[in-house]
Amino acid sequence: MVIERTINKEEIRDLPKAVYAGRIYVIQTISEADKAVNYLKTQSIVGIDSETRPSFKKGRIHKVALLQIATEECCFLFRLNAIGLPASLVELLEDPNVLKVGLSLKDDFLMLHKRAPFTPEGHIELQEYVRTFGILDKSLQKIYALLFKEKISKSQQLSNWECDVLTDAQKQYAAMDAWACLRIFTLLKQLSQSGDFEIAPLKEKEIK
Repeated sequence: MVIERTINKEEIRDLPKAVYAGRIYVIQTISEADKAVNYLKTQSIVGIDSETRPSFKKGRIHKVALLQIATEECCFLFRLNAIGLPASLVELLEDPNVLKVGLSLKDDFLMLHKRAPFTPEGHIELQEYVRTFGILDKSLQKIYALLFKEKISKSQQLSNWECDVLTDAQKQYAAMDAWACLRIFTLLKQLSQSGDFEIAPLKEKEIK
């Protein structure tokens, strides 16, 4: 496999749309969260992401509304605006035995700290990890497009993540982002172990 270093918006626009086909569970109570975390603690690695209601007023910032955690088979959408950050989720975020893979995790953790204090353990920052494979892009959409030749839709990014009922489009978007992080890491780890890849040479426009 040849790993390209960058991709532009025009190239992404022409790619087929990525679809998350796994099961999605919306978690809206503490007891549901505890059960989900019990399952997640049996996993060695998960993908993680979060969503926050956009603010269109200067100086107003909302707390994280949704924390999504994905395995290979399913994704849990924890509605933090309804349940806060439960003790079980804090334990998971602090568990060094469950590897959490995400993009811009530092920002996610800073926002989650506004819900409850915790010390994150066992996590991989994809923006740093992909650089060891020559990838220069930093957005999830671009990294995913480079590796899988599919386009992650961003149409729901600025939707209301605190609405009473999440739409199917919101659930698909949220699950896809967490699962994509896991899928990227899994592929790159497999390539690293097999050595069955080469990094494309820098193009003239990429040399700074």
